[in-house]
Amino acid sequence: MSKKIALITGANKGLGFETALQLGREGVHIIAAARDKTKGIEAVEKLKEAGIDAEFLQLDVDKDTDIRFAYEYILNKYGKLDILINNAGIQIESDNWGVNTSIGLEESILRKTMDTNFFSLVKLTDTLLPLIRKSEAGRIVNLSSILGSLQLHSNPASPIYASKLFAYNTSKTALNAYTIHLSAALANTAIKVNAVHPGWVKTDMGTDAAPMHIPEGAKTSVALALAGADGVSGKFIHLDQEIPW
Repeated sequence: MSKKIALITGANKGLGFETALQLGREGVHIIAAARDKTKGIEAVEKLKEAGIDAEFLQLDVDKDTDIRFAYEYILNKYGKLDILINNAGIQIESDNWGVNTSIGLEESILRKTMDTNFFSLVKLTDTLLPLIRKSEAGRIVNLSSILGSLQLHSNPASPIYASKLFAYNTSKTALNAYTIHLSAALANTAIKVNAVHPGWVKTDMGTDAAPMHIPEGAKTSVALALAGADGVSGKFIHLDQEIPW
């Protein structure tokens, strides 16, 4: 295919759906991945109604069988993958973002958060990497959060200092480390790997208290997914601005 092929996890709603919409408007073929088949199909129908070239792929990132199926499906149908947007993620420890959960946090919550936001993401990316290598200009975009910044968390004057959801924040810090390491491993290729802070956005996770609307929140991911050969790699970005690790 002459079109770029993009796989977006968690594409049935929020930032994932909006990222699919914006990339689709740029002529990218969208593989919209989601755990829930009904919601995923509904999302793809909305994308198609908007004139987007899209299809649904059932993918629970926590299931090895789904990850392997995704690889086989893309290999057999397209033979390559140009863009991987690792958007799917969870925050299950508290409804209050302004607390510190590092004492007494249930081990099951920590493990579940790390599994979905980090370990499963690494496995999916590693599994799909042979397909991304077949792209002329592969792009991997990892949806992180400013809450993964150790530099900002260690500074009492920073705006995120009071928000210490240990499981969620740690999963994003680990994701940032993976971004740096993977980018370095692929430094001599055409593949670029970056971490994104979309901003505090009005999603189910961000709540209506967030100052940013979803279309603006998707802009950073879309820009990095479509970046040219002179684009950055191994960086932590929000709207063209670099965030401290």
